[in-house]
Amino acid sequence: MPEQRHEADDKDRGGVAAGGSGEGPRPRIPAVPGFAPRKASDGATSPKDAGKALRKKVSRSSHDQLRSPAGRPDAVQAVEESSRGRVPELTPIRVGRMAASPFAFLRGSAGLMAHDLVGTPVTGIGAQICGDAHAANFGLYGDARGRLVMDLNDFDETVVGPWEWDLKRLAVSLVLAGRVAGGSEDACRAAAFDAVGAYRRTMRLLAKLPALDAWNAIADEELVSHTDARDLLGTLERVEAKARNNTSARFAARSTEVVADGDEAGGRRFVDAPPVLRRVSDEEAAAVAASLGEYLTTVAEDRRPLLARYAIHDVAFRVVGTGSVGTRSYVVLLLDHRGDPLVLQVKEARASALLPHLASVGFPAPEPEHEGRRVVQGQKRMQVVSDSLLGWTTVEGRPFQVRQFRNRKGSVDPAALTPDQLDDYGRMTGALLARAHSHSADPRLLAGYCGRNEELDEAVAAFAVTYADRTEADHADLLTAIKSGRTAAELGV
Repeated sequence: MPEQRHEADDKDRGGVAAGGSGEGPRPRIPAVPGFAPRKASDGATSPKDAGKALRKKVSRSSHDQLRSPAGRPDAVQAVEESSRGRVPELTPIRVGRMAASPFAFLRGSAGLMAHDLVGTPVTGIGAQICGDAHAANFGLYGDARGRLVMDLNDFDETVVGPWEWDLKRLAVSLVLAGRVAGGSEDACRAAAFDAVGAYRRTMRLLAKLPALDAWNAIADEELVSHTDARDLLGTLERVEAKARNNTSARFAARSTEVVADGDEAGGRRFVDAPPVLRRVSDEEAAAVAASLGEYLTTVAEDRRPLLARYAIHDVAFRVVGTGSVGTRSYVVLLLDHRGDPLVLQVKEARASALLPHLASVGFPAPEPEHEGRRVVQGQKRMQVVSDSLLGWTTVEGRPFQVRQFRNRKGSVDPAALTPDQLDDYGRMTGALLARAHSHSADPRLLAGYCGRNEELDEAVAAFAVTYADRTEADHADLLTAIKSGRTAAELGV
């Protein structure tokens, strides 16, 4: 009897192992679209090896090249072209801000640089790119619980495109920021060189981590620990302290007043502060307010009950940024039952300035359903933590993105850093950019291409110096056009 029970137990165990049927092994689970294959087929190339193989097609040293395609517009033409469709009376403010320095010019000329990058080598590896990854587009912001996160924070130009374009724009911006600050050529080039090195090393680190750990890597923990940013710590601490006070409540306290009489008595409204902040007509305010109904359908469902506890009190027009000046941008004042404010920004979302140039390098971009959706989805793909109230809407036929305004945001001015600080900042932003790209491009593939040595670092740093020279020449042309009266500019605004 014991032997019989043992034999029966074996049969039971065999039946369970075979899926309960007792008729043999379970058939192999088929591949499911959207997931990686369970096991690589014989002879398949690993992502790392595929990245290495790309070096034969596009050598890493070739990234020092700058060969602009024919028909490059001059600086003034480029500014005029990028101003089409913007609010005309704000164009002189935009030009004035771009004229402040070569670094400021770069900030407002993403489309011109994209035109120039068409003539540079690309590996064909696509990623969700920022499209405007200059050094001033990184900063602090608060997550849903008020904790501060450092990451990329501007996505107006985001598209799927060549990862190299973001990296080169970052490197160029560091050279220009260093020159504005009075740094030596060696120091400026070193900042670009070290930013690329940090990008490369971070990609290798992410490639080695479990997929979930790499995806959720946070800037101030796993990533920048290897960038040695000690000289920057004091500056970051000051920016963090300032960011904690940069809230909707503080902005509302400075920019609104109590309504003394009429139907809205006891509420609050914005106070004119031209040209940066101005009240709008009742019709314009009503159109913006009405658009928030569509916005609610784009916000995560669990956030809608929160927004339902606020009432819309006022709308104003507010000028923002450098490259964004002239786009239609509103601030909307919401108050809860206690009268505590939440301010939303409703910002026009124009087509990416990179869009006309992507097909030339093998990245034809489909027409987006909604430009605001493009911006929001691109932001969510690149950031570890995003604004929990991100969404999009349409105002009088124009696409807009919607987000919290003054969400504990803080930023470092790279043009005000010492050479040692700029070098640290370059390493930190290079690491952040690698983490952002790794969400949409396999870090193993990019790490395989970028490699262990400094060949890519040297090449991109050389490109950065060359392109910084070109940007300085473009900036000088713009200043000449302003002085001659060809281009109107309102300086110092």
